[in-house]
Amino acid sequence: MSLLEAQNITKRFPGVVALDHVDLAFERGEVHCIVGENGAGKSTLVKVLTGIYKPDEGTLAHEGDVHPTIGYVPQELNLFDHMSVAENIFLPYGKESAGFGILRRQSIELAAQRYIAQLRMTCQPNDIVRDISVAEKQLLQIARALASESLDILILDEPTASLTKTEIDRLFWIVEELQAANKSIVFITHRLDEVLRLQSKVSILRNGKVVGHSGGEKVDANWIVEMMTGKDMDLSTLYRSEKIGDRRILSVKNLSGDGFNDISFDLHEGEVLGFAGLVGAGRSEALQTLFGVRKKTSGEAWFEDEPWQFGKPSWSIGRGVFYLSEERKSHGIFPHMSVRQNVGIGLLKDVASVGIVHAQRERNLAREIIGNYRVKTASEDTLIMNLSGGNQQKVLIGRSLMAGPKVMIFDEPTRGIDVNAKDEIYRLMQNIAEEQGIAIIVISSELEELLKCCNRVLTLYEGAINDEVDGDALTEERLLSSIIGAGIKAGAAPSTGGENHV
Repeated sequence: MSLLEAQNITKRFPGVVALDHVDLAFERGEVHCIVGENGAGKSTLVKVLTGIYKPDEGTLAHEGDVHPTIGYVPQELNLFDHMSVAENIFLPYGKESAGFGILRRQSIELAAQRYIAQLRMTCQPNDIVRDISVAEKQLLQIARALASESLDILILDEPTASLTKTEIDRLFWIVEELQAANKSIVFITHRLDEVLRLQSKVSILRNGKVVGHSGGEKVDANWIVEMMTGKDMDLSTLYRSEKIGDRRILSVKNLSGDGFNDISFDLHEGEVLGFAGLVGAGRSEALQTLFGVRKKTSGEAWFEDEPWQFGKPSWSIGRGVFYLSEERKSHGIFPHMSVRQNVGIGLLKDVASVGIVHAQRERNLAREIIGNYRVKTASEDTLIMNLSGGNQQKVLIGRSLMAGPKVMIFDEPTRGIDVNAKDEIYRLMQNIAEEQGIAIIVISSELEELLKCCNRVLTLYEGAINDEVDGDALTEERLLSSIIGAGIKAGAAPSTGGENHV
């Protein structure tokens, strides 16, 4: 008997069969990758395995009399932001590994240090969670799952979405340790290189069914993609804009702030400019400061030769500069509102007059976005939280495009999005750059994404621009060496064009 077996599992929702007679087995000492497009049934399967959903048909069988203990690390951040790192690790406080009866802050923090060290996190046990980076929060969720000494199965749902290569290597080392300790690891990911690297069993879901399964034998990326999508896809396709204009839209000179220093660059119409670097290198911080949600300490910028006003997101938006956060759930969508309402709330000047929202105008705009960007949803009245990550992102992009942007800043644009949806997002970015002349900035931890989409990439190391790469020099080796500080070039700072404004 396997540690846990899903036998003939079927789960239905109104109008949808989310899981269709699924059979899967999870063994001790095994890594089992679950792969599939958004909406394929992966999340529903996890909820059945963890007892959140009861299947309509089928059973969960397990070895022995006691159901195995399952630790689950969700894709979306699910932490207590106003509590400390240590308190988050040991909630609920009954975990055996806390090692204390009467709770004392010092005891909790001392016990937490073990997991912080294990994952090589840079935060401290007494740090408040709202103040740590997104990557540290992702590692914190993993630490919380590891804090259960009785853990039998660990389910990791897109655990590397916010992590850099160094942090991913660290996570894989932990996975290998758990495997050696005879634990079962269920690894859900959209990153094909991770599936191939894990040397694991692979099960592929499509439309709620298991359509492909490897028993541990070597598989290739093309086989996985074909099983996931039901069609051949060319994984080598580039989506770089081929219509970069001469007109400079944005010029930034010597911008400094918390976490970054002396950032200078130009951005032209129709150009896709990438920002690469390890977490903590200052990528997001620099662009968030430019957008206005963080304070600068020094520096200047010009937008269409007009002096930039820092510290005012409303001014940025009014000039047509939009920032799409990597945290869609907390900084992008309103999860408990419908697709229609999420569209309307970002386009109030188009759907409201004298303080009253006109539902039909809102509905028409939502339908236009759904149609133009092929958003998969039952209707515009569906709660946006029930859409896949890729479809949520398409709603946000469509909403922004309706506001007439001149610059769009994408922070981790395909985080938690499957290979087919990524293809759609990449094509969309290329089209709006080429056809509408919109300038795009892409902040990404995925080197492949930067190589596919960007005309030029700035790499940051320890808060400063380390390299500028474009053309034939834009290779994975060049980017990787420069983001880890191995490729620092003397005098490599990019030209700013800022001298025209002095």
